[in-house]
Amino acid sequence: MERGTLYDQPAINDSLSSGYAVAVTDYEGYSPTTVPTYITGQSMGPAVIDSVRAAQNLPSTRLAKGAKVIFQGYSQGGGGAMWAGEKQPSYAPELNLVGVVAGGIPADLTEVAKGLDGYIGFGFLAFAAVGLDAAYPDLKLDSFLNDTGRQQLADAKKNACVAELLLNYSFKKISDYTTSNPLDTPQWQARLAQNKLGANPPRVPVFQYHASTDEIVNTPQAETLHRTYCAAGVREQWKTYISDHATGILAGNADAHQWIVNRFTGTPAPANC
Repeated sequence: MERGTLYDQPAINDSLSSGYAVAVTDYEGYSPTTVPTYITGQSMGPAVIDSVRAAQNLPSTRLAKGAKVIFQGYSQGGGGAMWAGEKQPSYAPELNLVGVVAGGIPADLTEVAKGLDGYIGFGFLAFAAVGLDAAYPDLKLDSFLNDTGRQQLADAKKNACVAELLLNYSFKKISDYTTSNPLDTPQWQARLAQNKLGANPPRVPVFQYHASTDEIVNTPQAETLHRTYCAAGVREQWKTYISDHATGILAGNADAHQWIVNRFTGTPAPANC
């Protein structure tokens, strides 16, 4: 927020302007002395939920514990929101969850990785590997890295944010940083599978949106999640916008906010399954 690079800021502003309380989480490991568990769904979902619990339990917020809750996010935040939606029935059944709004979701990390290796968004793939390794030390990322990989990823752990990941790592390849590809191993494939959305569909209405020409988080894997949820009976509205990943949140923000307003006022949720 302080750097002005929080892409969710317009959505936050809209909710605040409508009189809603907003809780924002940094996820697990985002501190000067720890390594972020970036893009690890099994970590992000509980972090989102715990931020709501914390907000409801702080006396100064004066929030009712039975107040209606909506999880919202875009890109990594979209993944966090949807993971929170999938985990809420078992992890936080006490929350009065009425909906999930998620855009630009990296639902299937294996499929997302295929579209980043050697392309403009490679930095996000590299940092996702760092995040998964932080969440699961058994993955032993360092054992796959060459000298360049060790140096570059050590720097990324300390200094990388969205701008740095785009500027410093564009069009790089996994082979530039490794002696062998960790994503091809059974250990990494198993952890990636554990962090694939769709196994426990949310029990509340969902608004899922995506850029039609998303060059960072490819659209087909998100559409697959949409079909999975529809097949499971989720009341979901799916919408694409003619935009790229960076502008997708702006393209969908007005519709997302109106969807939130309608859920809080009790209007029946639309669906286009």
